[in-house]
Amino acid sequence: MKAFRVMGQFEMARRYVPFTKEIACETKEEAVENIQSRLGSKHRVKRKKIKIESVRELKPEEVEDTYVKEMLEEKDARRA
Repeated sequence: MKAFRVMGQFEMARRYVPFTKEIACETKEEAVENIQSRLGSKHRVKRKKIKIESVRELKPEEVEDTYVKEMLEEKDARRA
């Protein structure tokens, strides 16, 4: 499992709201899909109103989100 940082913006109430999210997934495509799903669910935003600007794979030491860190550590512990 890898960690990704997805950055972009989504339209809400006729203005664009920037976002940065970290997520643990296998591929970049899966990370984008998951972020779109979460934003749509939480903020009721249609996928066409979500603009992804960048998706970057993170090294374990670059991860800031504690939940994502725990997910990566848990996966590493299962492999050992």
